[in-house]
Amino acid sequence: MFGPRTLIRPLLASAFIAGGIQTLRAPKVVVDAAEDVAVPIAKTVGFLPTDPEQLVKINAGVQVGAGALLALGFFPRLASLALAGSLVPTSIAGHPFWTETDPEKKAGQRMQFMKNASMLGGLLASALDTGGRPSVFWSTRKAAGRAASSVSGAAQSVAESVGSAINALPHPG
Repeated sequence: MFGPRTLIRPLLASAFIAGGIQTLRAPKVVVDAAEDVAVPIAKTVGFLPTDPEQLVKINAGVQVGAGALLALGFFPRLASLALAGSLVPTSIAGHPFWTETDPEKKAGQRMQFMKNASMLGGLLASALDTGGRPSVFWSTRKAAGRAASSVSGAAQSVAESVGSAINALPHPG
């Protein structure tokens, strides 16, 4: 079926696929920018390598892989979350407009940062899109409501049974 998702997701994914391929071909171009952001994240996470070039390649691989999954419609919510996770350090490392002193460079970096923020919004919308199916949150609330109703009904039944048993006991007197 042709719908908005069949057009929007590939468009959103295309920048990640192209950027990821470009970075995989020439990782050294972005290693210096990534070092101050990626290495502290890797040390905090603990299971990632701390070599900045490896981190840049991993990030680029995530962008190509998750971008392809998103474009093809496979695991779109998971792919969107993976891309969102890769975009945050990329934006901070690649477009630190707050450190620029030259007004023209600052404006250019701010524009690129805001573009990435817009892409992050699209990715989050894609990650939350249920395709018309109930969300996990709605399903959980509905199940909790049914469980509460069942427990309430069972408690009422037990109370009635206990009351009947008490009334069936012989009364002294």
